Amino acid sequence: MTDLINTEKDLVTSLKDYIKAEETKLEQIKQWAEKLDQLTDTATKDPEGFLGHPVNAFKLMKRLNTEWGELENLVLKDMSDGFISNMTIQRQYFPNDEDQAGAAKALLRLQDTYNLDTDTLSKGNLPGVKHKSVLTAEDCFELGKIAYTEADYYHTELWMEQALKQLDDGEVSTVDKVSILDYLSYAVYQQGDLNKAMTLTKRLLELDPEHQRANGNLKYFEYIMSKEKEANKTATKTDSQIDKETKAKKKEPNKDYLPERQKYEMLCRGEGLKMTPRREKKLFCRYYDGNQNPRYILGPVKQEDEWDKPRIVRFIEIISDEEIETVKELAKPRLSRATVHDPQTGKLTTAHYRVSKSAWLSGYESPVVSRINMRIQDLTGLDVSTAEELQVANYGVGGQYEPHFDFGRKDEPDAFKELGTGNRIATWLFYMSDVSAGGATVFPEVGASVWPKKGTAVFWYNLFPSGEGDYSTRHAACPVLVGNKWVSNKWIHERGQEFRRPCTLSELE
Repeated sequence: MTDLINTEKDLVTSLKDYIKAEETKLEQIKQWAEKLDQLTDTATKDPEGFLGHPVNAFKLMKRLNTEWGELENLVLKDMSDGFISNMTIQRQYFPNDEDQAGAAKALLRLQDTYNLDTDTLSKGNLPGVKHKSVLTAEDCFELGKIAYTEADYYHTELWMEQALKQLDDGEVSTVDKVSILDYLSYAVYQQGDLNKAMTLTKRLLELDPEHQRANGNLKYFEYIMSKEKEANKTATKTDSQIDKETKAKKKEPNKDYLPERQKYEMLCRGEGLKMTPRREKKLFCRYYDGNQNPRYILGPVKQEDEWDKPRIVRFIEIISDEEIETVKELAKPRLSRATVHDPQTGKLTTAHYRVSKSAWLSGYESPVVSRINMRIQDLTGLDVSTAEELQVANYGVGGQYEPHFDFGRKDEPDAFKELGTGNRIATWLFYMSDVSAGGATVFPEVGASVWPKKGTAVFWYNLFPSGEGDYSTRHAACPVLVGNKWVSNKWIHERGQEFRRPCTLSELE
């Protein structure tokens, strides 16, 4: 997305060049007009005397025959050619409607995950921001419209109300209150709040009494209201009881497919379960030599325990800034929408629950990548020759990977069949950037939150030594609230680990 910033900067430069060219052109026309204004003032006072001078007669013929034609050409000259040409070239890099909708959905996702109200988002009051930016009433209206097209009436109401509030506070905008109230009243009705829908519709009609849809809606709402009151009277309920029941309905985002969403979002906000002091005492930091690996005996690395079960360890200062920049530069030209393994087909496919861009790097492409692969092998004691290539992922604002397992479950026998290297036994994850806010790696099953720290890496086993999957390793990449998150990971497979991590007789050991 940073390339789009450069694209826009180039367009602004081109636009300023166009404005300068137009200003130069207008200055030339202005000078011509001023000169002729003086000349014609003098000539019209004594036309015969003026033309009695042969030079004046000649110059009049010349001006009308030649110079006015040149002026006409100057006025008709299109100074926008350069700007339009540049626009045409750059347009191929512009985002489309789908991209804009994706950015809007990212904002809505952040709003829900981090419990942000619309006013906070609109004013840009987010933690760790360097460049504060605000949403106009028109921006809020667009967010509401995108939610509306997704039948997400909860967010439609929130953002249309914010747009209306900003207009009520005196903001000047191209969007009008009638349009906002039209969407807002219907969104409120769809959520079952008939009283509020009627109130909003009446307000709309005060502004535009001839609004056809609003007039129709009001009649329909009044009809529904009367029907409900009749039905409720037969059930011996008073009007006040009916109103109380209507108001008691709590509006919430649409229910979705993720059973642990509440727990996952709490962990993303840092509100997860805290480890007991007794368990914390068993977590240590140490200098680690990779089980006396020759490369690390004299120069061990820093390692600290992040969690006990499953055991998650973090390696400190394990990848240098120079290596990070090399990996990022190798990956950038290849970044594309990240994919996941389809459990039905075993093939890679895009998914709405993973929003990031990724690229794959092989060891033979760069000595840096080869060196990183060897480092992972030395410190884990596992053979990486059967591992997947190094995957580099970039999570922009709102980028996430919802709760998932890295390993293939028993109901997914063909998950990694095409690789022929068995299941994913372990995961190594490099953090290649700091993140201003959000972006944690969380484990909802156990309540663990691991926060990004540039230059570190975390490691855990996905399978028990028996080969059975460890379901407590279900994890997620929380949405990035502020900043940019770069990670790279290595998925290590079972083949080649037979003697490096022998099987045990117990299923869960």
